[in-house]
This record gives sequence, C-alpha cells and structure tokens, in this order.
Amino acid sequence: MTHDTQAIEAQIDARIEATLDYWIEQLSRLCAQPSISAQRLGIDECAELVATMLREEGYAADILPTGGSPIVFGDSGPRDGRTLLFYNHYDVQPPEPLDLWDSPPFTLTRVGDHLYARGVSDDKGQLITRMAAAAAVRDVLGELPCRVKFFVEGEEEVGSPNIPGAIDAHKERFAADGCVWEFGSVDYTGRPTQTLGMRGLSYVELSVDTASLDCHSGLGGSLIANAAWRLVWALSTIKGPDERIRVPGFYDKARPATPRDLEYLAGLPDESESFKATYGVSGFLKGMSGGLELRRAAVFEPTATINGLTSGYQGPGAKTVLPAHASAKIDFRLIPDQEPEEIPGLLRAHLDAEGFPDVEVRYLAGVRPARTDPDHPFVQMSIRAAEDVYGKPASVEPLIGGSGPLHPFIHVLGLPVVTSGCGYPQSRVHAPNENIRVPDFVNGIRHSARILSRFATME
Repeated sequence: MTHDTQAIEAQIDARIEATLDYWIEQLSRLCAQPSISAQRLGIDECAELVATMLREEGYAADILPTGGSPIVFGDSGPRDGRTLLFYNHYDVQPPEPLDLWDSPPFTLTRVGDHLYARGVSDDKGQLITRMAAAAAVRDVLGELPCRVKFFVEGEEEVGSPNIPGAIDAHKERFAADGCVWEFGSVDYTGRPTQTLGMRGLSYVELSVDTASLDCHSGLGGSLIANAAWRLVWALSTIKGPDERIRVPGFYDKARPATPRDLEYLAGLPDESESFKATYGVSGFLKGMSGGLELRRAAVFEPTATINGLTSGYQGPGAKTVLPAHASAKIDFRLIPDQEPEEIPGLLRAHLDAEGFPDVEVRYLAGVRPARTDPDHPFVQMSIRAAEDVYGKPASVEPLIGGSGPLHPFIHVLGLPVVTSGCGYPQSRVHAPNENIRVPDFVNGIRHSARILSRFATME
C-alpha cells in the first residue's frame, strides 16, 4: 500500500468519525419504520423510505415490483470502469415476544455503546454502514471511485422467493463486477469474518387430518386415529437419534467438505465454549466437544429441524380431547449441490413407503446453496482490507450454516461475493433485544469504505 493510499484512507476514517452521529440518526430513522415481511407489515412504506434515503445521497433510486415485496435499486457513480453492488434487505423479523424487550423494538435505543432495535443488525444497520462508507469515500475523493449499485430487497426473512426471478428479469440492470453481501461481523475473539458461501434451505409443512373435528378422548380414544400421534410417528421416521436423515436419496447430491475447506475450518477460532454460554447449553449433539469436528458438522452436514408442532389443546389446565388435526414445520439445511425443490418429492416417497400416505407434504420455500471462489482477487482484497481495519487476521468461513439468495448472484450474475458489516455474536438477531455495538458499526463502515476505495484500482 502506498503512502498516498494510506493518507487517503486516514482521511476517509476521519470523515466517518465526523459523520457518525448523522448516520446513527439515519439508522434510527430506518429502524423506526416497521417492515415485517412475514406479516406484510410496513413493507411498501419501508421500500419508499429506503428509496428516499438513497435519493438524498445522490443515487438514482427506483422501486422495482416483484411477485412479493419490491426491490429498491440505487445507482450512482461513473459509468466507465468497475461496478460494485451492495446487496441488503430492508425487511425484518417479527419483534415478538414483546415482553422480553427492554426497550420499544422499533425505537433505536442507545445504552452505552450498544444500539437496540429490531433490524438494527439484521439488516438495517448493515445497509447504513454501506451508505455511510460510500458517502465518506465520495466526500474525501470528490466523487465515487467506481459505479455503485444498491440492491435492497424486502423478503429475505421469508426466503427471498422472488429474488431469483427478479435477477433473471433484470440481469443487465444488476450487472456488476463484485458484490458485498448483506451481512458481516466479528467473531467471539474480535476477528473479522469473511464468509464465502451459504447453505441452502428447503422449508416444508407436514400435516395430517384424521377426522372432521376433535373428539372427546374417552369416546374416541380407542376408535379414531389421533392426528398428533400420526404426525409424531411420521416425524420419527425422518431422522434418527444419530442425527442421520433417513430419507432415501437425501444425500445423493451432497458435496462434502474438500481438503481446502477443512484447512479454512481448521484456521477458525474454537468458539464452542462461547457458543454454549450464549445459548445456555451444556454440550453438543453426538458428544462433540469442539475443534475441527464441530466446525465441519456445523456447516458441512445437512440438517432437518422441526421448527414448530401444532395439535390439540395447549391452554391452561386439562382438556381431554383427541385432536383431529396436527401439523409441523420443518427446515432442511442443504449443502452444495443439493436442490431444495427435490426434497419434498423425496420426503413424499419416504412417507408413502413408511405407511404415512395420509401425511400431506407442502413445500413453502427454498434457497439453493452457493459458494464463491476464495482465490478471486476481490475476495483476497476484502480479506486484506478487513485485516487492516481490525488489526487482526480474518476468520475465513468456506460455508456458514444460514441460508440466503446467494446462488443467483454467483451463478446468474457471475459475481464474486464478500462480506462486511457491523454484527457480533451477541447481536441477538431474530430475538428480543437485537443490538449492535457502536465500535463494530464504525469498523463496518471503515471496512466497506476500504473495499470501495480499493476496488476501482484492484489488480
């Protein structure tokens, strides 16, 4: 790095510090607008707000309709040279249970160095870090060093079902040379993370009806099939105590971790004790204790998770009822190259073979797994920029356990993808008291600014 580059980046850092209060105010403004995609609450209003905020920063911003929530698309900077795409989402998880919040979920509340609100980490804080970074670079250089596009969607929290189709329909508009993904964080040791891939998701609902209405258990207990028992027995055939998924064909396309993947995983810090402390657990499945075995299992093994079970009476006291209906929601986390759309068919055939043709399988959502090339110059540049900002070696994750619409960005738009942002392990994403720390917010801005300022001249 030249002295000129160092001097410019020092000026950018100073500009970030000088405008920090303004960007926290902008974050407060954005968090104040509810945008719950699962309930379709405030979605259109939040899309308008994001577009307005981008226009205030000089971007040409459009709201693009989809089959669901609209995409906000912002565009600014020179038309010659490279284009950097920032991908974010403006939708958030429901705030419930409300009684577990220490402050109003849609009011940004500062307590010391922590900022609390629904969406402050996932993903409104991350969006603001990119807007702040671009503004600081522009203010110091006099103009953006490359073309900058913002792709901000509104249904990530419900699986982004319309994003692949939207990308297919607007390939030229979304074209770029690199993409900064929606999240970024530090790990338990304060090292910046660089995420290279995401697992896929196949989300299904199983349901069974054994009668037209609930029955008195004393009258029907020996005569009518109990929907709850039918469903429990069916569920027990899907996965065994060894955590192995027993659906024939489920693992046929699964690509295991490569030696290089294992090398990356081996270089990650052992966070097992911190993880146990965060979630209040005493141990891990299958007696795993930590190290490489735990890291590999966490991301390179597909899973089947029961997210919810519903049947019969669940109120206070006793009610002797035989349920006529039972349902369960299950997510299957997939690794490359499993196909989410194939899972319901495999599950259907399995349940039929096990004697449960009466259990209905309904496919609710799916996301394909995807990975970016770790050797791409853009990826390596982002890693070096993170290490410069944080003063620590980056934790490079070849794959993470979560899912998102990464596949069309990598395989349709052909983009290398990196991560940068303001999260940390105790951000309580999806939980009450979601929060970020102000120093992480500042460093997230600085890292995105480094990526942007170095991107135009990257070799």
